[in-house]
Amino acid sequence: MPVGSWPAAAMPSSLRLVATLACAALLTSATSATAQPGVAGTWRVEDGKAVIRIVDCGGKYWGVVAWEHSPGRDSKNPNPALKSRPTLGMPVLLGMTPDRADQWSGHIYNAEDGQTYESHIKLSGDTLRVEGCVLGFMCGGETWRRAAPAVAENTHRGPAHATTGSGRAHGSIAEEPAARICSRIGGR
Repeated sequence: MPVGSWPAAAMPSSLRLVATLACAALLTSATSATAQPGVAGTWRVEDGKAVIRIVDCGGKYWGVVAWEHSPGRDSKNPNPALKSRPTLGMPVLLGMTPDRADQWSGHIYNAEDGQTYESHIKLSGDTLRVEGCVLGFMCGGETWRRAAPAVAENTHRGPAHATTGSGRAHGSIAEEPAARICSRIGGR
């Protein structure tokens, strides 16, 4: 009797085990292929003037400026030592932790006013709703859209490169290993 014509009950147990494992493997690969990516990745802010790279640093998510339309400085920072730092590579989403499925809470830094706010982010497909709140209830926000990592490289401004202390460029923030970003911002 050919293997394909055995009734399941008459199939030898070792063959049933192999068939069960094969089915499970197929289901797992099909599920992972259709699963939407998480919050980690690159996101274009609502006005299109910046791209934020979100990385997982040991279960907390941090977002850094990976590209910006115009180079900037953190001139509104209340810490005088940070007022001259470039905004490229600067952390803006700070220590976001999961609340429930596709939602995280933490803090957000706004370089436009130099203030840090309570923040909530919510993932929905390829959009991320980002909100900052004062006193826990006065909230404002915007919707970011997922962007390909190469978006930081394909702009009229050219590659978004951080520099070493000597001014020499090193790799794009959009493609830099997450572990390097985490160690640089202290979000290990």
